[in-house]
This record gives sequence, C-alpha cells and structure tokens, in this order.
Amino acid sequence: MEPTKIIVQRLKKGVENDLLLAEKYYSILSVINNLHLTEREIQLIAFTSIKGNITYANVREEFCKLHNTTSPTINNIISKLKKIGIFVKEAGKVKVNPVIVLNFNSDLTLEIKIVHE
Repeated sequence: MEPTKIIVQRLKKGVENDLLLAEKYYSILSVINNLHLTEREIQLIAFTSIKGNITYANVREEFCKLHNTTSPTINNIISKLKKIGIFVKEAGKVKVNPVIVLNFNSDLTLEIKIVHE
C-alpha cells in the first residue's frame, strides 16, 4: 500500500484593515461550508464581529452608511443569519456566534483540511 501524500499549499493575502480581514475569513467559511452567503451578508457578519453586536441603532446606522444599505435590509439578513446559527442572541444583543469570532486585529493563519469521507 502506497503512503498517503499530503499536499500543502501556502497562500498569502494582504488586507488593509481588520474589517477586510474579517470579510476574507467569513468568505472562506462560507465557501468551505457551502453556506452561499451573499457579499452583503458577509459584510454584516464581519462588521458585527468587530463591533461586538448589531443591536444598537447607532451601530446599524454606521453599517448602513458604510455599505449604502437600509435598516430593513439589515433586519432581513439578521433573521436569515439567526436561522442558520451564524448570529445568536445573548443577553438581549444580536452577536456573531462566538464559535466563529476571532481577533481580527492581528494576522490570521488558517489551516484548512479537505478530507475524503
């Protein structure tokens, strides 16, 4: 029996700030897990992860201005993301599920294994 070959491919991508780093991370999670998240959904997840929550009006308003969108659009996205477990409600605040929240203030190294089942 031939030994299994492990193929390692290293990729490096520079980003300008923590928000863009978070967007890249959540984009990768979406693709790997076949979540089919839209660009706006990924933007909201990344923004919420960095801000801590998306509950308060001023935080929602900041997102709307940054991405030229509306509050009803955000509400629809929040509803969808809560249904699939990406957003959770803790202590009355809508947050990103803590399982997928990272510190985006520093560099991020991901190890992704795609295995045969």
